[in-house]
Amino acid sequence: MKVVLMNQWCHGSEADLPHVPYSPARYTVEEMLERSQHFYTMMNQRRSVRFISPEPVPRAVVENVIRAAGTAPSGAHTEPWTFVVVSDSETKRKIREIVEEEEEINYKQRMGDKWVRDLQRLRTNWVKEYLDVAPYLILVFKQTYGILSSGKKKTHYYNEISVSISCGLLLAALQNAGLVTVTTTPLNCGPQLRLLLNRPANEKLLMLLPVGFAATDATVPDLTRKSLEDITVFV
Repeated sequence: MKVVLMNQWCHGSEADLPHVPYSPARYTVEEMLERSQHFYTMMNQRRSVRFISPEPVPRAVVENVIRAAGTAPSGAHTEPWTFVVVSDSETKRKIREIVEEEEEINYKQRMGDKWVRDLQRLRTNWVKEYLDVAPYLILVFKQTYGILSSGKKKTHYYNEISVSISCGLLLAALQNAGLVTVTTTPLNCGPQLRLLLNRPANEKLLMLLPVGFAATDATVPDLTRKSLEDITVFV
């Protein structure tokens, strides 16, 4: 039995992968300061937005955002991510039903009183109207292992960390495009959503992002961020 299981996995990879010259852009000190300050200013305006407009968003923009997310580094360059983009109204409705059913149980039973109390100031609950209002839902799946054309399995090293980095780039790309989202990781919804979206068994849901323009009457909590001194140690 052990031999049979081992034979299901691919061992080894391309040993002679060519390396090519790499010459990234280099900027003057003034340009670096300007570019880094501009990027920080843009990202500092990013907020988690739960009030999303149904206004259509060009699909090409979403495609470019996902292309940017796909530039993330990954363990052994396995690129263990799948981005499922949902715009179909009926599918979004079903996703909302699944999420709200599980989230109500989460809030009332699984999360505990302290967690629920900590969320009260953010005014969140199990009702997720944005799930069928936003023009797009992006469901990010981590591939726990790869499947080659031969049918053998391929190890995906550090797959969750790799996909998490990709999600960070995805959030930055959305902000750069003028779009909003709220990061959601609904407990106990992954298996049902995987089946609904016909994803294979090696894929596990990591994050669900509603994507669109902010609603004209959108509000966000009046939060502040930690200072540089609070988050940085220079040695």
